[in-house]
Amino acid sequence: MSLDTQIQTLIENAPRDGSTPQAIEAIAPVLKALAEQLRHREYYILQTPDGNWLTTTLSNRANPDLEKSVVYGFPSLEDARASRPQTTERELIAAPLPVTHLLFQMLAFDRVDSLIFFEIPGNRETGTEVKREDLQRAVRLQLQSYLQQKKSNIPPNLA
Repeated sequence: MSLDTQIQTLIENAPRDGSTPQAIEAIAPVLKALAEQLRHREYYILQTPDGNWLTTTLSNRANPDLEKSVVYGFPSLEDARASRPQTTERELIAAPLPVTHLLFQMLAFDRVDSLIFFEIPGNRETGTEVKREDLQRAVRLQLQSYLQQKKSNIPPNLA
């Protein structure tokens, strides 16, 4: 599915609350720009049957008190299955999700610090990290720009 189609699907499936579809449309350039930096249009995420993403807590080797919570995105079903923890009591499924949807959902997940996308099938050693903080900052800047543009397009007699 193309990135434009993914964005359109996000907009069409957004709650009709008067603001969410417009907000998605406003931040679409950020979602698309980040997604274009990744190799795949969808990634497999390990999740519980009710849709909760499997998170992994990583510790800093030099400072073990520094931790972050990450979600891994895998380029193939085989990679996702191979990385399934053997010790978990929960049933996990590997679900394919469009990359723009993953980025959009991460905006709301306070308990997730980063998404790490593995780009090469069979290689789970190196990945591309997208930090939630960086994504939120980019979205904030995009919304400010969008609102400023909207404001400047208001005819003077209506401002």
